[in-house]
Amino acid sequence: MTGSISMAVENSANPLLAGLEPERQVEPLSFVIFGANGDLTKRKLIPAVYALFMQGLLPRSFVLLGTSRTHFSHEKFRNAMKEALLKFASDLPFTEESWQRFASSLYYQAADSGTETGFEDIKKTLSALDEKHGTNGRHVFYLSTSPSLYLPIIKGLGKSGLVVKTRVNEPAYPRVVIEKPFGHDLASSLNLDEQIHEVLREHQIYRIDHYLGKETVQNIMVFRFANAIFEPLWNRNHIDHIQVTNAETLGVEGRGAYYEEAGALRDMMQNHLMQLMALVLMEPPIAMDAESTRDEKNKVLKSLRPLTAATIDENAVRGQYGPGFILGSQVPGYRQEPSVADSSQTATFAALKLSVDNWRWSGVPIYVRTGKRLAKSITEVAVVFKDPPHRLFENPDKHGQTHIPGNVLVMQIQPDEGISLKFATKQPGPNTTVRWLNMDFKYGSAFGTRTPTAYERLILDCLHGDPSLFARSDFVEASWKYIQPIIEHWENNALDFPNYAAGSWGPAASDALLARTGHTWRRL
Repeated sequence: MTGSISMAVENSANPLLAGLEPERQVEPLSFVIFGANGDLTKRKLIPAVYALFMQGLLPRSFVLLGTSRTHFSHEKFRNAMKEALLKFASDLPFTEESWQRFASSLYYQAADSGTETGFEDIKKTLSALDEKHGTNGRHVFYLSTSPSLYLPIIKGLGKSGLVVKTRVNEPAYPRVVIEKPFGHDLASSLNLDEQIHEVLREHQIYRIDHYLGKETVQNIMVFRFANAIFEPLWNRNHIDHIQVTNAETLGVEGRGAYYEEAGALRDMMQNHLMQLMALVLMEPPIAMDAESTRDEKNKVLKSLRPLTAATIDENAVRGQYGPGFILGSQVPGYRQEPSVADSSQTATFAALKLSVDNWRWSGVPIYVRTGKRLAKSITEVAVVFKDPPHRLFENPDKHGQTHIPGNVLVMQIQPDEGISLKFATKQPGPNTTVRWLNMDFKYGSAFGTRTPTAYERLILDCLHGDPSLFARSDFVEASWKYIQPIIEHWENNALDFPNYAAGSWGPAASDALLARTGHTWRRL
């Protein structure tokens, strides 16, 4: 007990190590990254694994094996990862001594994942590292590659014997982590899922969605289910509507070819925002285990009222940005971006009005929007409560409005993670003047510690074998089933694009979508 206390005291003095859970020990294992020379590895994965190392959250015997077609020696790979760490993770404490200790666990094996020889080379290297570091065949494979390589890699892992199906009640080794997108549409998603399950069982598959690793996203459940004052209000009796916004000032940033295939629905709505919405709307799980939580999230998607060809135009809006100004600088329209067709019909903005047919949310509109080249970069969930039954105070605001929207609870996901509650109070003075104020909580200032990145949390959960924050196959299928009719309707019905200027808040039809039920988008 004395050792545990001293460790806690030591960690409290180190902002990076705050929150360390010494009792959660990861057993020795090998972490294999396919696409180790890629951008995701350099920007996100290596900084996340290094941060876990600096917090003492990696096992004492740990191996990170990078693999790609590029030919590197172990030392050249380590140097490349060091450069990436210094470039993309300047907030992490770095010393040459700590790096050398971390780098001693880094190895590299050049391999062509499209050939049997490539997998045999990886297998030989892993076998030698298992013996050297005592990792005993416990392997986690991270697919940081193009989605077109997911199936070839997984099939290659199966054929080489690097992965085998384990029993449901056995530790899920090996594990395979797959980045989004999980298919291009419903049919491809189902096909991908079926072929993956020929090699792996569901509990060995970790479909990663980095939004679920963000602190405020995780805090949604704690906020709802650990506070008795909010959960009784979390229903149709007290909530007027909910707005979920994901706005970016950025354009496609050189990814025109990818975005032409994806668009706003596939890029953000089908995965990130569906997951976020499910956390906000779900019922309390019977326990805080992975399957109970994921069961409740899946029930939300099954409760969504499906959109049909006759109802899509009333409940779904699309847009594409034209030229405009972002932060005072002129930017081109989407059709002027590299690798984008001159007459592209790809939506860079999407807004949906969702109806949830269950007891808790019946009659409560859920508005979800996502877009590029908007006026501000922000992701938030705003819960708008109903007005009092009789409004005694009708003081005009600075815009001359007398009917000011009432209490709003905002959970901000990015850029500044936190929660705020808008409430009314009397302004000091002889007159009864209502002033609306916010009670704000910000992660950055409240705890005085560095907020871990989403990838840190998700990678650590994967190493522990905890899939709570990873997408289950039935959730992916349900989200595609809801989105698929909208995709098909938009592909079959052209629109006059562009219909919003870069630097605005999207097309006018987005405002009209809310106006039909007497609502407006929040001023952000």
